[in-house]
Amino acid sequence: MNLWRGLLFALVCLLASPALAEPAPVQQAEVSSRQIGYFHIGRSAQRFGQLEFVGGLEMSSPARDFGGISSMRFLTPGRDFIAVSDVGIWLFGRIARDEAGRPAGIEQMRLQQMVDATGNAVVDKWDVDAEGLSVKNGEVFVGFERRHRISRFRLDPEGMKAAIGTIDFLVPVHELRQNRGFETVSHAPEDGPLAGALVVVTEKSIDRQGNIFAAVTEGPRKGIFTVRRYDGFDITDGAFLPGGDLLLLERSYTLMGGVRMRLRRIAGDSIGKGALVDGPVLLQADMTFQIDNMEALDVWRREDGATMISMMSDDNYSILQRNLYLEFVLHDD
Repeated sequence: MNLWRGLLFALVCLLASPALAEPAPVQQAEVSSRQIGYFHIGRSAQRFGQLEFVGGLEMSSPARDFGGISSMRFLTPGRDFIAVSDVGIWLFGRIARDEAGRPAGIEQMRLQQMVDATGNAVVDKWDVDAEGLSVKNGEVFVGFERRHRISRFRLDPEGMKAAIGTIDFLVPVHELRQNRGFETVSHAPEDGPLAGALVVVTEKSIDRQGNIFAAVTEGPRKGIFTVRRYDGFDITDGAFLPGGDLLLLERSYTLMGGVRMRLRRIAGDSIGKGALVDGPVLLQADMTFQIDNMEALDVWRREDGATMISMMSDDNYSILQRNLYLEFVLHDD
């Protein structure tokens, strides 16, 4: 009798245990694109200070999960990329190019919802509000706001799994505003002044002086620093230039003026524990230019050695906004 009771108990426990779910399926998505030939609407100028406009795309897709892009990184220069949305969607795709090398479309788009440790899709925005992204040594580092954290994932374009850990972002949690957390998550160049360290910058979590909290999370310059905030701009992403300077993508919005974007360059050797950093504005644009809610930024090298800057917008899944991809050459002359 005791044996049968034991077998029955084991069977009940087995049936009561949740089965391990398969990872959320990877969805193939068709993306339609319209080429953007000029950055300044109605004008043919291609040069804007140190930046030269190469081309852009206005993108749309019948796939419900396409859009909302918060951050992106190229896995191969100017071609294959990974991105995240602020509702926890992984996006993998490829930039197609025309004969002149200008962006012509998006190919091989795959979408996947983030999953938990059991493989179940996580759809609560509080848990998957992904805003920043970096890739290094086969791992993906994602900054989340609302439930603030920097999580590590193994890079697998065929099917992303749950996070494998988190890192210490140093900034006290009580200093982080609910919807103004880590928008910039970027690894510095190994041969630059920050020696490959992961740097994180918040959108608009500010100190008593009104400056934006940020941190070098590792290495000899490890510690909290701040970024000067002015003119109503908040930080939406950042990426390092090959020489070690940090580019920050910024956005502002007012009912009267609409959306503006700004690109600011921060000297790499100025970043470190206790520093207050600032730098020159390379580009500023308003609604008279081909912009929207610009949230994603990456830097890469073209085959001819040119330093390239790519940006994407977050349409907030709204029919009133656009998904844009913009591409520039940075001239250091």
